[in-house]
Amino acid sequence: MAAIRLRRVSKSFGPVRALDGLTLSVNEGTVFGFLGPNGAGKTTTIRVLTGLAHPDAGQAWVAGVEVTADHRRLARLIGYLPQEPRFYGWMTGRELLDYVGRVFGLSSQERRRRTEELLALVGLTEAADRRISGYSGGMRQRLGIAQALVNRPQVLFLDEPVSGLDPVGRKELLALIERLRGECTVFMSTHILSDVERVCDTVGIIHRGRLVTQAPQAELRSRYALPIFELEAVDEAADQLRLWAGRLTDHAWVEAVQVEGQTARVRVNDVQVARRTLLAEAVAAGLVLSRYQMLRPSLEDVFVRLVGEEAV
Repeated sequence: MAAIRLRRVSKSFGPVRALDGLTLSVNEGTVFGFLGPNGAGKTTTIRVLTGLAHPDAGQAWVAGVEVTADHRRLARLIGYLPQEPRFYGWMTGRELLDYVGRVFGLSSQERRRRTEELLALVGLTEAADRRISGYSGGMRQRLGIAQALVNRPQVLFLDEPVSGLDPVGRKELLALIERLRGECTVFMSTHILSDVERVCDTVGIIHRGRLVTQAPQAELRSRYALPIFELEAVDEAADQLRLWAGRLTDHAWVEAVQVEGQTARVRVNDVQVARRTLLAEAVAAGLVLSRYQMLRPSLEDVFVRLVGEEAV
């Protein structure tokens, strides 16, 4: 069943159309990556789905509730971590989670139990009684996920959850998101391709307020990503490699060629012809190679093909 549905949703801010007839469906229990360049409409979509913004046209449902019809019921079924969460710095992490539990009407016993569960889940038990003002960026983001889970939501919305974090903070937060798989539906917006590749089951790509495509990761790569071959020449053959690679675009089966230093990346549209021809041509040209490899298509390859280089 679908945990999230949007049907022809549009939203404008003055002359700017943030969403343009967006239609989307997300299955229950998945980690869904909502991918797009800055300004594509990701945050506006989440604001509509959480009831924080009203669409100009169209309909949206979350956990079976029509978003525009019953905000009070919706709030009890979802959790939300905004892109830049703000907390009371004078509170401790434990106090914040207890406070959120009060908002949701949890009993004192349930608040204590849920607070300890979530502090352990996000790795903040030892820092639970420190003031939030002394937390690092990664700790604040983990606390943000904990507060979004207090009410045991059916759907968790994360808006650019690793934006601005250092590599350690990103790794910790992505590991936490992976642990949530199966506990609830996670809708994660981001423009960081590698993060989506790591944790998301299914990917939707949005550009200029419209859904470009949606599918499981493996299907996207097989459907849209063109195969890429890499050839790396020995040091003394770098100039020769550059000259040879420059002539490859004369072949109809070559889509694009990129050369950096001693490495040529050749994107092809006919993998069978490339397998028979590419290495043979390099050898015939007298190139001395240290590596020849067919690469597994990446989500970045798909994204570039569908949205364009300028959006990466």
